[in-house]
Amino acid sequence: MRADTLLVGGGRLGADVGLRLVAAGHEVAAIRRRAELVPKPLQAIAADLTLERPTLPPLDLDLLVIALTARPRTEEAYRATYVDGMARALDAIDAAGHRPRRAVLVSSTAALRAHQDRAHQDRAHQDGPAQMLLAAEELFSARVAETTVLRLSGLYDGTSTRLVDQVRSGEVTDPHRWTNRIHRDDAAAAVVHLLTRTEPPDQMYVGTDDEPAQLGDVAAFLASRLGAAPPPPADPSLGHGTRLSNAELRATGWVPQYRSYRDGYADPV
Repeated sequence: MRADTLLVGGGRLGADVGLRLVAAGHEVAAIRRRAELVPKPLQAIAADLTLERPTLPPLDLDLLVIALTARPRTEEAYRATYVDGMARALDAIDAAGHRPRRAVLVSSTAALRAHQDRAHQDRAHQDGPAQMLLAAEELFSARVAETTVLRLSGLYDGTSTRLVDQVRSGEVTDPHRWTNRIHRDDAAAAVVHLLTRTEPPDQMYVGTDDEPAQLGDVAAFLASRLGAAPPPPADPSLGHGTRLSNAELRATGWVPQYRSYRDGYADPV
């Protein structure tokens, strides 16, 4: 049977999306530079999109997911992956004559800052990688019909150790900063939900949990779970940064399993 779904990017999030779609009855192919890392029963397509246009197998393409990952966080790496790499994948899809019925691009809420900087012509402080994310969103919407962009906030799961390590070592800084996050399972579920729901989705959603939180509050919760020394407390009157809402995504019927950091970090590693 020919795959009806193509994942451009078969990393951890993309693979999770693909496995969920397989469980729902879809045949899924995934493009990844190291094809041996694509989990079965996903069909692996080996291609380094920063260098080459992929060769696609015969497909009955109905659903398309772009879920790329760039390293390091530089403007050059983000352009090579999110803009040029995605363009090469779309070139291959066009050359094969495919027109997916529905497509989702996994982006980042960093693109919100890029959009604001561009609107205010704040070129002196522009975030180069975020600008590349915004450029990728614009390219995606220009080249693919029936598109939805899902901007994810800080992605984490039960194996995420960066903040845990900071709490253990007492290196938490800026406790008053507002933070936003989404568990990897909820992010994958959101992609599948937007791809497969009966009603066509809107063009843009923010994927985040129900509770923006100051970093000091998250760190204090982790410290209590880890038996570590408590970090500096958060002060709401000193809060700064952005608090994001998932109201529009929730209105489509998506409900996060991990509604706050207390759920996602219940058993920190």
